[in-house]
Amino acid sequence: MVQAGRVSGGVHFHAAGHDPRPGAGHQPPPQQLPGDLRHFVNRTAELQSLDATLTTGGDPFVPPVCVIAGTAGAGKTALALRWAHQVKDRFPDGQLYVNLRGYDPGEPVAAEEVLPRFLTAMGMTAKAVPSDPDSAAALYRTLLAERRMLVFLDNAATVAQVRPLLPGNAHCLTIVTSRSRLSSLAVRDGADRLTLGTLDEPEAVALLRAVTAGHRADDDSAKLAELARLCAHLPLALRIAAERAATHPHMSLDELITDLCDESALWDALSTGDEEGGEAVRAVFAWSYRALSPDAARLFRLLGLHPGPQFPLGAVAALAGVSVRRARQLLDVLVGAHLLEQRAPDRFEFHDLLRAYACDQAQREEPGEERNAALLRVLDWYLHTADSAQGWIRPHEERLPSQPPAEGVTPLSFADYDQAVDWAEREHANFLPAVRAASDAGLDVHAWQLAAVLWNAKAPSSLTADWLPIGHAGLSAARRAGDRAAQARLLESFGFGYTKLSRAEEARQAHEEALTIRRETGDRAGEADSLNALGLVHLRRRELGPAEARLGEAAALFAELGDTRRQTVTLANLALVRFRAGELEQAAEDIERALAAHRQRDDARSTGNALWILSGIRLELGEPQEALNLAEEALKLALDLRNHVAEACWLLAVGDAQQALGDHGAALTAYNRSATLHRRLRDRSREALAWQGTGETYHRMGRDEEAAGFHRRAAEAHRELGDAWSEAVALDGLARTLYEQNPETAAGHWSESLRLLGGYEDARARRMRADVEARPAADAEG
Repeated sequence: MVQAGRVSGGVHFHAAGHDPRPGAGHQPPPQQLPGDLRHFVNRTAELQSLDATLTTGGDPFVPPVCVIAGTAGAGKTALALRWAHQVKDRFPDGQLYVNLRGYDPGEPVAAEEVLPRFLTAMGMTAKAVPSDPDSAAALYRTLLAERRMLVFLDNAATVAQVRPLLPGNAHCLTIVTSRSRLSSLAVRDGADRLTLGTLDEPEAVALLRAVTAGHRADDDSAKLAELARLCAHLPLALRIAAERAATHPHMSLDELITDLCDESALWDALSTGDEEGGEAVRAVFAWSYRALSPDAARLFRLLGLHPGPQFPLGAVAALAGVSVRRARQLLDVLVGAHLLEQRAPDRFEFHDLLRAYACDQAQREEPGEERNAALLRVLDWYLHTADSAQGWIRPHEERLPSQPPAEGVTPLSFADYDQAVDWAEREHANFLPAVRAASDAGLDVHAWQLAAVLWNAKAPSSLTADWLPIGHAGLSAARRAGDRAAQARLLESFGFGYTKLSRAEEARQAHEEALTIRRETGDRAGEADSLNALGLVHLRRRELGPAEARLGEAAALFAELGDTRRQTVTLANLALVRFRAGELEQAAEDIERALAAHRQRDDARSTGNALWILSGIRLELGEPQEALNLAEEALKLALDLRNHVAEACWLLAVGDAQQALGDHGAALTAYNRSATLHRRLRDRSREALAWQGTGETYHRMGRDEEAAGFHRRAAEAHRELGDAWSEAVALDGLARTLYEQNPETAAGHWSESLRLLGGYEDARARRMRADVEARPAADAEG
């Protein structure tokens, strides 16, 4: 149940003189480079060429960008890593690294996904990162402006993935690896490009000797050269072949070469020959794959069916239908054979070529029934683990119908709230691929159930906008399945999501459609939920009469159904309506009843929401210290819950109380954090309220020029959103800051404020009109 206080959004208060990086200066420089590769040999000329880009002194105003291009498996990343480790000391402010996955079978990583990671690595809190890609890129360049950093962008497919991540100053170095030439980076951005070919024969032999050293007696150079030729002198293929040779020390090179020739013949028959060296790489993959035990080979190909970019240990065990212990043993075998990479404890991923090969092998060797069963198991693992996470993250929300997972699936359970949230954050990138995989496989029930549970099991710090494509896939699946209850459930989630994103009309339509379905199907509890949700939409639009009517219907229906918890939630929402209308005594009575009930149930989210509402009431009743105490208690609950939506909203109440108490510096800090959070969460409405609070605080400090800037910005945002009430309040604040220097302009703003207020007839609106009419020269243009 989404409550009225749960809204969503950030801004950079440079005019206010505040550092937009909470905690900046207290965090060590990022050191994100992966470890240097063992057994790196030669490439001396290429390393010298790269060094020259830093010593020839190019244009002092153009940031150095080095693009290392070359065919798949040529060792682009290995060369770039070796060079990066050699020069990293020249960049004392640290290194940033990302694998852009430009050639993975799945979706490549977009620049807008990378910017938040880089910004947090440089000291920004996640909640302070702008959600708008252009704003995030601008902030990224700002933070790099006075730093000397190395930025490594691995596996880029397009210039669009790269350009927003380029620093804007000449003190930083950017390294890009790609199979493409990325020519426009050279033309527009002045990038130096190094095209990496295959190793020459002596280098290839040297690499084979380096990897097998200590495992085999001296092998004949001519035979090693033949082995290198079969690997097309490509480092990736050479390393896998050398690992095979090292693990079979008593097998002669002639035998190994014969095996590899057999695999080459197989791939010659199967290959389309679409990429130079591709047949050799595939042959080496096949050669290493055929050497695996049957269980390890089966896991390798099943991993090609995992929908996401990385796979956790539990999902791997489910995919294969084996125990976690056995899955770990088999994963160790694959990592040891260089067929898999381990990125973190119990987290693994493929090189993009190996993922494609594993998927191909699954299609060739696994019967369709086995592939379907494996996919069903891993989807079951995600579904039931997410349901377990929901039990901690949103314990009071409706759970999915209880169905046992498929045989061989052991979902995770969590000991506490933080464990559940940690899991949701780690798996965030796998959620959308999982829902899409279910939909593509015709598993419509899994698709909609995953989408539904992930609304409640997503990390509180995640962006609502990230759920929308998940929801669209789930809703389409529910419609294909003809499950109207599922459709209503997902439509309700869309309604709450659109509300958080200040898309009020879309929110209303989604809730109205859900209400229609629930009435037609006789779902009385769902009908009450939809009525409550529609009341909140009206409340956000300050349509107080319709809001009170819908919420009153919901409260009556919850009472009829005996659902006392939701009845109490609706009572709190009604209290907020009465508070907005200026009916303070009735609002206080209602919210205190709701607060007591929420405390008794130990419902932290609802308790915080009630504290936030009561804080505003106490402030208007002339009790600013009590208001601050209540708001700070609510804020602590939000922080404990790691809930950025609640934190952003309740910081507004903290700032209002601090402003009233004359603690202007603290108030500015609270408004700043609220605005940056709301921008990230894409709630423009409440971001603008933070600007208004900032403007009012500067006005009280006698800094009217800065105050006017914030009020003006707030008024423009509210106008764009069609929020006449909030625009009127912002215009009144703007007029008060301008009056002494420009009374005619101030009079015009007051006149427009009065016009906007004419559409409201509640007690607060009448008081507001009277206050504006009493302003000096308010009617000068009337």
